[in-house]
Amino acid sequence: MAELYLIRHGQASFGAANYDCLSDKGRAQSAAVGDWLRSTGWTPDRLVTGTLERQRDTLSAMGYDGDTEVHAGFDEYDFHDLLRARYKGVVPEMVSSDRKTHFRTLRDTVLEWQAGTLTGCAETYAEFSERTAAAMAHATRDGARRVLVVSSGGVIGQLVSRALEAPARMMMELNLQIKNTAVTKFVFSGTRHFVHQFNATPHFDTDHDLLTYS
Repeated sequence: MAELYLIRHGQASFGAANYDCLSDKGRAQSAAVGDWLRSTGWTPDRLVTGTLERQRDTLSAMGYDGDTEVHAGFDEYDFHDLLRARYKGVVPEMVSSDRKTHFRTLRDTVLEWQAGTLTGCAETYAEFSERTAAAMAHATRDGARRVLVVSSGGVIGQLVSRALEAPARMMMELNLQIKNTAVTKFVFSGTRHFVHQFNATPHFDTDHDLLTYS
């Protein structure tokens, strides 16, 4: 069977004016996972990212500069939009600035989004589910046996949950566990995808200070 390594982007800049850029630690994490992947002898024959800066910069910092396909289906759900929808455009400062409050609130908001009770969102959960499935189909189409994809936690949680035929809410439970630059591995044959490994960080075995979740 063919293999797909799905990497979560490096640490972004929480609380900054531009969240969608890697922190210094995020760049170090990305370099570490790239070094580890090359050390295993695994060489990708297809590179794919979403359109987001933090995803594209992670791949670059990993040291992979070949021809890269960009597919918007691998973009993260717009959590800023979901929170604005929940709070009618005025997100409390504590939700924006405090990590624990932010992620606790985001979890509850995503569950509302999945249930269809959150209105005014730019993208429905069904649309998110459909576009991530389309992105996976694109990445695993004929022509490659080793595929390297850089995406985001919500997308990875969704794709793993879908492959396991788990309840929708499992997406967010997985999302909140996924470490920056963690490796999730799928094996695939045609349109069939199987989870082989989830949320692994062997590249942090000798440098625990690089481990982050957001």
